Amino acid sequence: MTPMALVESFSKWLATTNLSWAARGGYPWVWPASETLHFIGMALLVGVVGLLDLRMLGFAKGLPIAPINRLLPWGIAGFVLNLITGCIFFAGDPFQYIHNDVFWAKMLFILLAGANVGVFYLTGLSRRVDACNAGDDAPLGARVAAAVSLLLWIGVMYLGRMLPFLGGAF
Repeated sequence: MTPMALVESFSKWLATTNLSWAARGGYPWVWPASETLHFIGMALLVGVVGLLDLRMLGFAKGLPIAPINRLLPWGIAGFVLNLITGCIFFAGDPFQYIHNDVFWAKMLFILLAGANVGVFYLTGLSRRVDACNAGDDAPLGARVAAAVSLLLWIGVMYLGRMLPFLGGAF
């Protein structure tokens, strides 16, 4: 079975669930509440990650990086909130998503952002960044990771916003 056939099969099943019914309008408050929570999650995620990335790129050099890292649980909470609400949106009408190239591009950007975070932590760059004091420049690798992170998350937001307008699935 091809990967797309698996996605189609999963989508057919998902469309028959109570979650799909609720998201499609079975409970009229589910979609707007999910939209609101999705925006809050994105604000938390991009707010924290963006602040950290901009600091690593040299903005606000008067701030030490370690205290900014203490905000990361809020960014992770934002990502989890977006994951949950994104699954609710997908469940509402999986076929409008799986046949939309913009959706797959957004998923790719999210995966690449996750890989970027993985490289940042697994290579030890995060420990080197934590040691940066106020006024210090982040290592070159961290600056590259920060620039890539900003571009990917901006791309995720753009593609998410363009889902209803590009790809012809909505």
